[in-house]
Amino acid sequence: MKKSTGGVVKAVRAIAEPLAEELGYFLWDVEYVKEGADMFLRITIDSEEGIQIEDCEKMHRAIDPLLDEADPIEGPYHLEVSSPGIERELKTDLHVEACLGWDVEVRLYAPVDGAKSFFGVLEGIDEENNIVISLSEKEEDVRRFPRSAVASLRTHFEFD
Repeated sequence: MKKSTGGVVKAVRAIAEPLAEELGYFLWDVEYVKEGADMFLRITIDSEEGIQIEDCEKMHRAIDPLLDEADPIEGPYHLEVSSPGIERELKTDLHVEACLGWDVEVRLYAPVDGAKSFFGVLEGIDEENNIVISLSEKEEDVRRFPRSAVASLRTHFEFD
């Protein structure tokens, strides 16, 4: 029986999460996506010390035989292991918690006050499940965006 994309992600996450922890990493994300004619399984890992290419290779070598054994994916696919990078998408509460105090960009589905994009410092998630950012040091410059209005939330880095 063919698994849905979500079913594949769930099955791979169940394999990858304990393995990542065993190797000293944190499983940031698992994606199973079609690009062109090919399917890609992307496993993203992170750690307190950051991720180097050697870490990605180590995780790739460790998970490849486990995926072959469990066989959660029907058909051919490309396995990629990477770090989330300096500008990373924040999809879950754990992602938000890990990046509190970081500069972020909030992109909205519809404009608010004439803008669809806001830059600020990530303050967290409030009790109403809004994404909260500070636009400046002033207390009155705190903005709250309902999650349903947020198209994407990403860390932002100013390259000089």
